[in-house]
Amino acid sequence: MPQINGQDIGATGYGLMGLTWRPDPVPHDQAFEAMRAALNSGMNFWNGGEFYGTPENNSMTLLEAYFAKYPEDADKVVISIKGAMGEMGPDGSPEGVRRSIDNVLKQLNGRKKLDVFECARRDPNVPMADTFGVMQEYIDKGLLGGISLSEVSAETIHEAVKHAKIVAVEVELSIFSPDVLTNGTAAACAEHGIPLVAYSPIGRGILGGNLRTQDDIPPMLRDFGFPRFSPENFPNNLELFNHVNALAQQKGCTPAQLALAWTRSLARRPGMPTIIPIPGSTSVSRVRENAVQVELTDAEMAAIDGILDKFEVKGERYPGYFPTNT
Repeated sequence: MPQINGQDIGATGYGLMGLTWRPDPVPHDQAFEAMRAALNSGMNFWNGGEFYGTPENNSMTLLEAYFAKYPEDADKVVISIKGAMGEMGPDGSPEGVRRSIDNVLKQLNGRKKLDVFECARRDPNVPMADTFGVMQEYIDKGLLGGISLSEVSAETIHEAVKHAKIVAVEVELSIFSPDVLTNGTAAACAEHGIPLVAYSPIGRGILGGNLRTQDDIPPMLRDFGFPRFSPENFPNNLELFNHVNALAQQKGCTPAQLALAWTRSLARRPGMPTIIPIPGSTSVSRVRENAVQVELTDAEMAAIDGILDKFEVKGERYPGYFPTNT
C-alpha cells in the first residue's frame, strides 16, 4: 500500500477542488455523498486548497462540515491542503506561510489534523529555507504532519530536499499532459523517494468523455482562457480522447479508468516514483468509476506510448499568466 508521510493511502486519491471552486458550489449533501463514496472505495488521500472557493465556502469549510457530521472518518483520511497564495501570486514569505497555515487550521476547527501542507507555487522571491522554516515550526508543535511541493520543476525538488523532508510532490500528469515524464520532475521524485501526486489525471475532463463540444467545457476553463480548450485547439485535442476511448472499448473499461490506470502503471517503469492520481468528481457514480483498479499490460502501455508519439496536443497547459514548473 502506498504511503504519504508514513500514512497508508489508497492507490488512487480524491481531488476536492471541483466541489467548491466553481460558480455553483456543490451542496453539502451531494458533496458528502461523493466524499463518503471515495473513502469507502479506498480513496482516502484527499487534496484541497485554501483558495478553492470563497473564504466562506472552500475545501476547509467543506472538510470541517464533513468531519462534524462524520467524526469517525477523521482518522481514516489523509488531507493535503495547498495555500500560501497572495493577491499578487505565490507568497512564500514567513508571514504569508504563517497566515495561510493559521487560516487553514482555524477553518478546520480542530475537526481534522492538517496532515500535509503545500505552497501552491514556489515563491521565487523567498529562500526556500525561510518558507520551510515556518512550516517546520508547525510540524514541531504537532499542528502539521508534513511538507509537500506543488507545480514545481525538477530543480526545485533537488533544492527543496536540502532544506526539508518533502513527503509528496503534486504536479499535473495525464495522457493529455505527460510533460513531467520527460522534463526531469518525475525522475527527481524517484531519486529522492518522494511520491508523485498526479493532479488532473483525466486531462481536466477531456479523457473522461464528458467534454465533446465547446459547450461542454467547464466555465473555469473557458473563463480563465486555458489554451487547450480554446475553439482553435479543442477540436484537435479531442482526437486524443477518441484514441483513448477506442483502447478503453477494447479493454472493456471506461476511458477515465484507462487514463487513471496508465498514470498509476507508469510507476512500474524503471526510474519512476510511486504515482498517486487524484481525480475529482462531484457524483457518487463517477467516484466509484474512478476507484475501479484496471490493470494494463506492458503491451497496452506500449500502445498508449504509440499514440503519444504520434499525437501533438495543441496549446499550453495554462494561460501565460499562471506560474508553472516553479
